Amino acid sequence: MASSETDLFTGIVPFVAAAEAKSLRAAAERLGLTPSAVSKAITRLEADLGVRLLHRTSRSVALTEEGEAFLRSCSDAVTSVRAAREGAVSSLRAPRGRLSISVPLMLGRLVIVPALKRLLDRHPALTIDASLTDRFERLGDGSFDAAVRIGAVGDPHLVARKLATIRWVTVGAPAYLARRGTPSSPDELSGHNCLSFKQPNGSVRAWEFRRGAGAKATETAPTQGNLTTDHGEALVEAAIAGLGLFQAHHYIVADAVAQGRLVEVLAPFATEGPPVSLVLSPQRKNTPKVRAFAEFMVELLGRPSK
Repeated sequence: MASSETDLFTGIVPFVAAAEAKSLRAAAERLGLTPSAVSKAITRLEADLGVRLLHRTSRSVALTEEGEAFLRSCSDAVTSVRAAREGAVSSLRAPRGRLSISVPLMLGRLVIVPALKRLLDRHPALTIDASLTDRFERLGDGSFDAAVRIGAVGDPHLVARKLATIRWVTVGAPAYLARRGTPSSPDELSGHNCLSFKQPNGSVRAWEFRRGAGAKATETAPTQGNLTTDHGEALVEAAIAGLGLFQAHHYIVADAVAQGRLVEVLAPFATEGPPVSLVLSPQRKNTPKVRAFAEFMVELLGRPSK
């Protein structure tokens, strides 16, 4: 009886598996069936084709001449179907769709956003909606898939992974240092014009240093100067212009230091700042797009977990 389109592949996969394994039992284990089910499927296929494909014994199977010819014809088809299945599964698991992230303003603008091209090149089906803000946006209400935060996370309902620790660096322009001298310890800052950053709560951030070169304990140093602002980049530009010294997160001044427009001072007294963490909601942490972003952040900013 001729096969219908609906049972075109009936028995072919068990036949190929048995022919490759040269055993009904081994083929059954590979397919998750019983040896009897494999044998019956092959018998139905042989009846449908009108030829004997296998010589079967209780311990082994061997291809007939017709079976060898049929195996050559359908092996490529089975391989193609397997590849198609694997491709479809991989496609469904590939990161895709809109990824909404919240990242700190300066870290986002200077480090994360410029690097996103690499992530999007890897996953072209992904689109990113990035909010650059120093506010701690809520993840639990569904507005964001993931966030990068500086400082303590606090919310025990979120999944947080520490990526890195910020380093405080103190810098000045070469022209300023030539004019006013280079401080050799934090105690000498009283003789310098120190540019101050005003925090969102209105307070002026105190400058932090190690108590001594190589010490672990930290302390704040009194500073004074003629410019205070709530805009970090403006203070960087003011420092580059030679107005005074400035203390900032290392990534904020990294380019200016590399280009020689700013010079780090008091490096032996530089201290660690707040942690940088990747923050995820438990409900979304295992989605392909969030996993892809998490892996990229670890690559860009992070270090292996301990």
